[in-house]
Amino acid sequence: MWRNYHKRCGTCVMLSDTCGRMRSMKSAIHIFLRGEADLPRKTSQQMSHNVPAVPKMSRSAVLAVAIFLIAHLALLIGLTTPEKFVFDEVHYVPAARQMLAPAMSQPMLNPMHPPLAKELMAASIAAFGDNALGWRYPATLFGALAIVAIYLCGLALFSAQGPAIAATLIAAFNQMLYVQARIAMLDIFALGFSLLAVAAFMHGFRRPRPHALFALAGTLFGLAAACKWSGLFPLGICIVIVAVIRLMQGWRTLFADARPGDWYRPDLWPDFRVQHAALCFAVLPAMTYLAAFVPLHGVSLPDLIEAQRRIFADNTTTAIAGHTYMSSWPSWPLLARPVWFLFDKTTEDNVSAIVFLGNPLVLWPALAALAVVLRDFIVTRRWDAFLIVMFFFGCWLAWALLPRTLGFIYYYLPAATIASLALVYVLRRDGLPRWLLWAYVGVAAIGFAVMLPISAAFVGTSMQTFNRLMLFQSWI
Repeated sequence: MWRNYHKRCGTCVMLSDTCGRMRSMKSAIHIFLRGEADLPRKTSQQMSHNVPAVPKMSRSAVLAVAIFLIAHLALLIGLTTPEKFVFDEVHYVPAARQMLAPAMSQPMLNPMHPPLAKELMAASIAAFGDNALGWRYPATLFGALAIVAIYLCGLALFSAQGPAIAATLIAAFNQMLYVQARIAMLDIFALGFSLLAVAAFMHGFRRPRPHALFALAGTLFGLAAACKWSGLFPLGICIVIVAVIRLMQGWRTLFADARPGDWYRPDLWPDFRVQHAALCFAVLPAMTYLAAFVPLHGVSLPDLIEAQRRIFADNTTTAIAGHTYMSSWPSWPLLARPVWFLFDKTTEDNVSAIVFLGNPLVLWPALAALAVVLRDFIVTRRWDAFLIVMFFFGCWLAWALLPRTLGFIYYYLPAATIASLALVYVLRRDGLPRWLLWAYVGVAAIGFAVMLPISAAFVGTSMQTFNRLMLFQSWI
């Protein structure tokens, strides 16, 4: 019906801010998954100045599905090696097993983290068996979803398929995401939900009516926090962004040389009220977060409160012994101290290793790229630079606010993944040749290939190669 109506009126048949306002979560998910973004496109003459453009939505949806399938299959290769616990799997897999018992035994294992990721692991164990595949399979799903989320973020920021795909590949070649998506830990679950939420927020940021996309983001942030409390960091960033923009609008702030690409505009979100913000970024996240506790605690309010008290106490305590691979947040961007998830000698001169380090050919250049992005945000007030800066520095520097002293480089995973967007932002600047971006993607792929022997246990490597890859004493 709507397609025929638009044909008679000569207007756009694709949903957009001017030819179809999103009033439900269903429409938000529909547009979000198809990768709608603001990009000039061909329209009828009468709509050429009013309708924001998007890449073909069907093409974006097909590419998103293809990216997910390729990433998922790649992550599955050699997943069951080794067949024993790796690093913190020793904490989370037993907790998932406990959830499968007919009656929940006491004491509850791993109560210092919310239950959703462990519930997903439990479902996988029930489906595939209590083995390495059952433990780790859900992580590969959420690793693939995280890669798709970067693609969707790229569509929102760059409004073009090429840069979005380049950001996706750079994130996939980052090594951090690959390693974390092949181990039964909580971080990859929080990352997958968080990045999908960030993508929804980015897609809604420039819309006159962002209500449904912001509601979708809030729902996903609640699921991220239900996996690990670090999922609250990007939710806090969104709250800060919305609060600052609303305050500036309340003060009737105007830029003297206002531009269409400014991160702040006085007419941004004209119908987005305080109650809408409370629903999107407080009520919906709280509801989805608490829903994850119902299978374990029912709807008992005292039990739910006690579970939150225990998580808070365990995550804010400073009375924690040191750890061999602990590191502090200022060192993470420098890749100063990796974590050895696995190091097994298979023969006299060969080892099976998993080292969470990050691809230096991605993460070190990303620091220079982030400096350029930060400069553009400050000097030119670009909205895309603003969002990259907020989510990168917010996800990283939030760790500086916590009293807990025990930290690991894999806490840097969300910020490191978002850094791929900064690299693409810089490499597609005006005046640079188009091939430069793809040449850099090739460089990132080479770095990933070189590190693969210490990223996946099934590959294996010689001691000589392992020692050659350990460039600094602090990496050993």
